[in-house]
Amino acid sequence: MSKLHLISLGCNKNLVDSEIMLGRLQNYEITDDVAVADVIIINTCGFIDSAKQESIRSILEVHDARKKDSLLVVTGCLMQRYKDELMKELPEVDLFTGVGDYDKIDEIILKKQNLFSPRAYLQANEERVITGSNYHAYIKISEGCNQKCSFCAIPTFKGKLKSRSIENIVDEVKKLVKKGYFDFSFLSQDSSSFMRDHAKSDGLIELVDAVERIDGVRSARILYLYPSTTSNELIRRIIDSKVFQNYFDMPIQHISDKMLKIMRRGSGAKRIKELLTMMREAENSFLRTGVIVGHPGEGEEEFNELCEFLSEFKFDRISAFAYSREEDTLSYEMDQLPTKTIEKRLSKMEKITKKIVNDSFANELGKKFEVVIEGVSSEGEMFYGAKKLLWDKDIDGEILINESEFETLETGKIYDCEITQVIKDKVLGRVIG
Repeated sequence: MSKLHLISLGCNKNLVDSEIMLGRLQNYEITDDVAVADVIIINTCGFIDSAKQESIRSILEVHDARKKDSLLVVTGCLMQRYKDELMKELPEVDLFTGVGDYDKIDEIILKKQNLFSPRAYLQANEERVITGSNYHAYIKISEGCNQKCSFCAIPTFKGKLKSRSIENIVDEVKKLVKKGYFDFSFLSQDSSSFMRDHAKSDGLIELVDAVERIDGVRSARILYLYPSTTSNELIRRIIDSKVFQNYFDMPIQHISDKMLKIMRRGSGAKRIKELLTMMREAENSFLRTGVIVGHPGEGEEEFNELCEFLSEFKFDRISAFAYSREEDTLSYEMDQLPTKTIEKRLSKMEKITKKIVNDSFANELGKKFEVVIEGVSSEGEMFYGAKKLLWDKDIDGEILINESEFETLETGKIYDCEITQVIKDKVLGRVIG
């Protein structure tokens, strides 16, 4: 049997696409060793400069390590965005394809032909091979984006919003439930715009209703809400749900009205604060956000306003990114801030966000809640690793289980846990039932 090695870079939306490719290539034996693989696939990210560099570095490293006569296939966002340049500059790669042909990867390999469909692939009924979990799966609900953020090039190579039908999504979830999956994260570029391409302003509420009716879904959450397309009704529906967690992931990018206007975010600070307050006031709520530091037009006053807001408003997790100047974006032609200024601000922001996250972890001390056992912890075999059922997988932290009323704990099973110790971002707990 031929061996396959697949590397999935970037976000979890990319991971779903990689799992679709694995579903099409189940006649291959998966290997973690690139040196013995007959086929190597790299699913690239092309969102910001650091991700692009990582993708190119991975391609070159894999080429150096692979065996003679193996096939190196590069796909994903980077290839879609820069296909003409990269096909000339990367002789190391055997086959190129973009974001529209994940369901044709077996044909591409068989025919050994490059393929670039003009539109991003919208998942239909393909079987996926879920990786990294026996209980949790990401569900992509749409592709593309209708937003016009000044800093983002995604619409230029992913196209406009294209939503999957609710029936199609429900069918996929039901199939995964039958395989034992019970925890789901629904995601897209702009999840709160779901079904707006079908003239439905609150299609996400319909999706919540439909998922709640599926027997076997124990827990769910929605990722990537966008301020201008998130309604009060949607937030209330999530809060009222017995299946969807009070998990609110809304990248605000900034809080200065001046910067929100420059960044073309569509909502002002007042509306963003109103939404966040509704979310925070929900029982057992969890708030995650993302911000950009150093966008053109950001002065010290605007940066300090953002720092002050983040310090005062109690988020649970914050991702801070340095502004990346990207071709085909509105901000590309704006007057850019000096690199040293951006680096200095990011350093200050990272200290603020680290304290906020550590404070959130500290608030867990002494609490009791449901966790899912992930297996051996990142700290080694001395601990089990666990995820709070409320949290998203991998990105929100790990609970180290060092005590248990049970002799053995099963991966993918839910247990009651009490948090006994917190040291910065290290959270220790014991299973009590």
